Amino acid sequence: MSHEHTHVRSDGTVYTHTHETNPEHTHSHNHTQSKAVINRLSRAIGHLESVKRMVESGRDCTEVLMQLAAVQSALNGIAKVVLKDHIEHCLTDAVEQNNTRAIEELNTAIERFMR
Repeated sequence: MSHEHTHVRSDGTVYTHTHETNPEHTHSHNHTQSKAVINRLSRAIGHLESVKRMVESGRDCTEVLMQLAAVQSALNGIAKVVLKDHIEHCLTDAVEQNNTRAIEELNTAIERFMR
């Protein structure tokens, strides 16, 4: 089974790609914070668009860096919400089903996120 999703690069380029999902990945994804995450992502996207406009208009680099730090902080906050939601729902279900692969996948995701 495959999962298609879209990314927006920092330069504004949009691209879509597909991940093959593991057939052993059987736990459900009951994310209670999806609406909050989507709202936060929308705000971060808007903020990043405004930073892009700052660069296009030649704004001071210090101002741009400060705004990029704010966007980065917002993204970290979103990641915390996603991680907490995942632990409280998906990971709990996986542990109940003795699905150790879900823990391995979470560890891999955390490693990639923390680079």
